[in-house]
Amino acid sequence: MRSGAQSLEMWRGKKEPPVLSFRQSMGTLNLVSTQNVAPKTVEHIFKLVRLGCYNTNHFFRVDRGFVAQVADVVGGRSAPMNAMQKLEADKTVGEFSDVKHVRGILSMGRYSDPDSASSSFSMLLGDAPHLDGQYAIFGKVTKGDETLRKLEQLPTRKEGIFIMLTSSLFFQPTERITILSSYYYDTKAETCEDDRLMLERRLAASAVEIERQRMKCFS
Repeated sequence: MRSGAQSLEMWRGKKEPPVLSFRQSMGTLNLVSTQNVAPKTVEHIFKLVRLGCYNTNHFFRVDRGFVAQVADVVGGRSAPMNAMQKLEADKTVGEFSDVKHVRGILSMGRYSDPDSASSSFSMLLGDAPHLDGQYAIFGKVTKGDETLRKLEQLPTRKEGIFIMLTSSLFFQPTERITILSSYYYDTKAETCEDDRLMLERRLAASAVEIERQRMKCFS
C-alpha cells in the first residue's frame, strides 16, 4: 500500500482546525478533524465532545496493528446520560472519501447500514486498505503515538461476534481504559476570551467525572 502522505494533504487548509483532546487512563491523545472531508461527521463529534458525551466512556477494543476503538457513548459510559446527550448520540449519515486508512487516522464505526455510525470511532494502529471508502474518516491523531503504543501492549481477551469494521471477532482490554475527559481548543487562540472558553470546556469535562465519582461513593 502507498504511504499516507497523499491523504494527509486533506488536512492542509487556510485555517488550522481546533484540536480535540482525549485524556484517558493510558495518556492523552490530541486529534484534529477533516471538516473539508466529512463536515457532518465532524460537527457531530464536536457536539458530542462539547456535551461531555465521551467522558467516562472507554476503549472497548484494541486489536494490535489494526484499531483502538472507542465504545458507543450509549452503553459505553459509566455515568448516566442526560436528555441532550442522548439526543445528540443518535446516528449520523455516512460520509465516505478517498482518504486512506493508515496509522493515526480516525474512522467512524458502523454496522452494515452505511448510515449507522453514531459515536463509536477507531484510531488506526496500522494501514487497513480494506476499509478505504467503506468507513467515514473524520480526522487523525496528531499527538499521542506513545499512548497508542501503550494501548497496543495491553493484555486483551478475544470477544464474540461484533459487526463493525468488517471483523466478527475483536480483542477487548482486560482492564477498562476510561476516557477521563475530552475537550477541544483553538491552537490559534490569542485572546483572553478564547482562553476562558477553553478553560470552561475543560472544567465542564472534569465536572462530569467528579459527578460520576460522587454518585459512586455516596449513592
